[in-house]
Amino acid sequence: MKRSPALLLLLLATPAAAAVDFVQDIQPIFSSHCYKCHGPHKQEAAFRLDHKPSALKGGDFGIAIVPGKADDSRLMHAVLGTNPKMRMPRKGDPLSTDEIARLKEWINAGAVWPDSASANIEKKTDHWAFKSPVRPPVPTTAKHPIDAFIRERLAKDGLQPSAPASPETLLRRLHLDLTGLPPRPEEIAPFIIEYKRDPASSIQHLTANLLASQHYGERWARHWLDAAHYADSNGYEKDPMRFIWFYRDWVISAYNRDLPYDQFIIQQLAGDQLPKATQDQIVATGFLRNTMINEEGGVDPEQFRMEAMFDHMETIGKSILGLTIGCTQCHNHKYDPISQEEYYRMFAFLNNDNEPWRVVYTAPEQMQRTQILARSAELEAKLKHDNPDWQKRMQAWVASVKAAQPQWHTLHFEDDPSGGEKALRQPDGSILAQGYAPTKSDVKFEVKGFHDAAAVAPRTISAFRLELMNDPNLPAYGPGRSQKGTAALTEFSAEMNIDGKPTKLKFVKATADFGEAEDTPLAAYARDKEVDKDKRVTGPIAYAIDGKATTAWGINAGPGRRNVPRNAVFVLEKPVELKADSTLTVTLSMKHGGWNSDDLQTMNLGRYRISVTDAPNAEADPLYGRKPEFSAFRTTVADWKLINDEIESAWKQHPEGTTTLVLDSRAEPRMTSVLKRGDFLKPDNQVTAGVPAFLNNPLPKDADGSRLTFAKWLADKKSPTTARAYVNRVWQAMFGTGLVETAEDFGTQGALPSHPALLDWLAVDFMEHGWSTKYLLRLITSSETYQQSSKVTPQLLEKDPYNRLLARGPRFRVEGEVVRDIQLAASGLLNPTIGGRPVMPPAPAYLFEKPASYAPFPWKVDEDANQYRRSVYVFRRRSTPYPFLTTFDVPNGESSCIRRSKSNTPLQALMTLNETLSMAAAKALGERMWKEGGADDASRIAHGFELCTGRHPTAKETAVLVDMLKRHQPKPGDIDSHTLVARVLLNLDETITKE
Repeated sequence: MKRSPALLLLLLATPAAAAVDFVQDIQPIFSSHCYKCHGPHKQEAAFRLDHKPSALKGGDFGIAIVPGKADDSRLMHAVLGTNPKMRMPRKGDPLSTDEIARLKEWINAGAVWPDSASANIEKKTDHWAFKSPVRPPVPTTAKHPIDAFIRERLAKDGLQPSAPASPETLLRRLHLDLTGLPPRPEEIAPFIIEYKRDPASSIQHLTANLLASQHYGERWARHWLDAAHYADSNGYEKDPMRFIWFYRDWVISAYNRDLPYDQFIIQQLAGDQLPKATQDQIVATGFLRNTMINEEGGVDPEQFRMEAMFDHMETIGKSILGLTIGCTQCHNHKYDPISQEEYYRMFAFLNNDNEPWRVVYTAPEQMQRTQILARSAELEAKLKHDNPDWQKRMQAWVASVKAAQPQWHTLHFEDDPSGGEKALRQPDGSILAQGYAPTKSDVKFEVKGFHDAAAVAPRTISAFRLELMNDPNLPAYGPGRSQKGTAALTEFSAEMNIDGKPTKLKFVKATADFGEAEDTPLAAYARDKEVDKDKRVTGPIAYAIDGKATTAWGINAGPGRRNVPRNAVFVLEKPVELKADSTLTVTLSMKHGGWNSDDLQTMNLGRYRISVTDAPNAEADPLYGRKPEFSAFRTTVADWKLINDEIESAWKQHPEGTTTLVLDSRAEPRMTSVLKRGDFLKPDNQVTAGVPAFLNNPLPKDADGSRLTFAKWLADKKSPTTARAYVNRVWQAMFGTGLVETAEDFGTQGALPSHPALLDWLAVDFMEHGWSTKYLLRLITSSETYQQSSKVTPQLLEKDPYNRLLARGPRFRVEGEVVRDIQLAASGLLNPTIGGRPVMPPAPAYLFEKPASYAPFPWKVDEDANQYRRSVYVFRRRSTPYPFLTTFDVPNGESSCIRRSKSNTPLQALMTLNETLSMAAAKALGERMWKEGGADDASRIAHGFELCTGRHPTAKETAVLVDMLKRHQPKPGDIDSHTLVARVLLNLDETITKE
């Protein structure tokens, strides 16, 4: 058909369909449907759609927008619902047909996105806390630097500092702040006299004495132990006890020694990697072992190792850096300029360690051990001196031992351990038992071949060898799983298909390099609940093939020698032939653990390897495990029995020691990867050790990936937050609130400092004075700001209700531990012993039974003076914490705590009025008042009042208390009058308040 010219002109004049415009057509779709989950405040799956570079980069699932290829773009698949489970948006109405069409057209047209339409992501690297502190000039408003900064700010707000507190108040304030204990009455009058003569000198002298007290370390260690989330139990469901009190004592000692804070950090993160590391420096690495441990049946050990690693990172972030970095395990930080990759680069520094229970000794035990080792060496030297041919004889014996050892072939198993215990195959063919540790179990292994598949396999089996091996992931390095690293093998058995029938193999001989004496009683922790009926014993290797459930091979050679490799050989009655259908099963029966599998009562093997030989008459290797040749050889010489017996006698005096949790570098480093969404099953790109760029403190060019490198970086003077975070927490402890209120978060979402110049001045001054905590405390306590009266005027209450400007002195209830310690000190019950195992004061028994506890927990109440030890030594159980301390806001140790909550509840009054030790303290205080206080009731009450509050009562206060005493007429069974008065005194608000 012929078209008219007019029609052609009309068609030419009609515009083509307009191209899709991002700002008008696409951005509104993203804004209404996507930004809630993928916008500025939230980026699920690490995918962000308001920022052009992020959107085109994609997220956890890969590139989402492929310009020019809508069909290949995951974004289109999501909005179309190609996979119903991945349809987007997940919540709300789906996109309309028109919106989907516009989105598709936009992508096909090249996904044109103007830069001007993209959100700008602020780097925030210029945040005040991310720059190294510089010493600011001190204002001229006062002589003392702290007072100068404080008064400069007060002047701006039209406020004046308060008058000095009374000497009695200052004395008590200093005692509570520096030692956590109230002053003794005999200290009060002399201090008042000295203060009136020379206030500055008296404060300086008192501060020096308190800082020199061993109780100072107990008080200040508690703050750090909160940050480390120290506890004496593992947490999670079972929550058994752990042994890490050596670390707690190390922290107390470090504060008493005024260990410089930079060294304090370095030793806790990498003390074991220091040159010629001492026991104390190794114990310090328990800092990162305070994390919870999950030993439930069926858990994946690697999953909870990773959970512990995340906890390490959070703890370091809060306690040392003063930053919240935990969220970065899953995605880039929303507010601070730290990326997920940078998080895992720091993570890499910590990812190469074993986590052993190391045997450690107190100072007296170390001296005793040194003497025993010296005596043993002296006696061996005497043997060598008296027998010049010893070397020739020993070499001949060693040669005969080595010649007698046959070739062993390590078995490869299809493991099927019972009881929830995990059997982890090791590269050398051994098995490492981890996770839940049952106390009674039969572990069966079906043989699937030989570990070394390339070697020539034997055609027959004449004997089996069981090797017990050390491993740093076992208590005391093993080789067993008991709390001492020992084990007991009830029975070793094997079964094979012979002529098509399952046949139990018969063993006729067993040898080992060591076995306990016959009928050795079980350790107390391995006994059954009904101890009198428990007939089980341990002894020589023959017990492992005697067919009795009551006997077991024991390997405990005593302290100092029990945690060494062992080997045993089991000889068959006759060799058995290996055929294609010979299904061979080996069973390790371990039935010598205690009655409660949730209370460290196992006696299971820890790391072991099973092999076979076709050689006849095989025997255990007496030199197995690289034993000192002469020490093994001398025991075979009958003529040397007297000296051997003397050496054995010396070893029996070896101290028991205890175990503590520490870090130990792995021989083979682990690979570290960025984990998608923090899931250990979804590793992404591999990373090497490194530090965040935003802190402006790069590593040296030759830095390695060790913990020591990381620790030195954290403690570097150029680190912008380390010194600031610490001096801020010291300020928080003294004044109730830090200069930065959010002491755990100096990032962009944290509070701004109330006195930024003062904070920086203190941080720099602290570092320049050797990172000394005692110096910092002397500086603070010598200031008039600290020494002010805490009296509140209406003007101060209106202008500064929370005392952030510090126009008055601090006044707040003391921490829970100090509340209890005041009771014990005032009553005279306090046991001042420093250090040692945690104590168990009276507590409600139901807390340690089902259902409050998953399983019965052995809370064995200390009936002696140990129940009156300071609260820092009270056993900290995470799932059922000590009620008195919990009531007063003491954290339970599940995570790092930098700021305790402060509550004021009726339960606290009920606790101090009625709790068992509170009542005992009231009774003891009443007796003390009437014994020491004088000849009349008023003077006795005044003595008790002074013990509790640090001052004499007013006439009105005395009259009220005397009247109460006279009016109380106790009946049989009632509280006596002296105890009643003491109970009131211990529950005064003033008694448990620092002012």
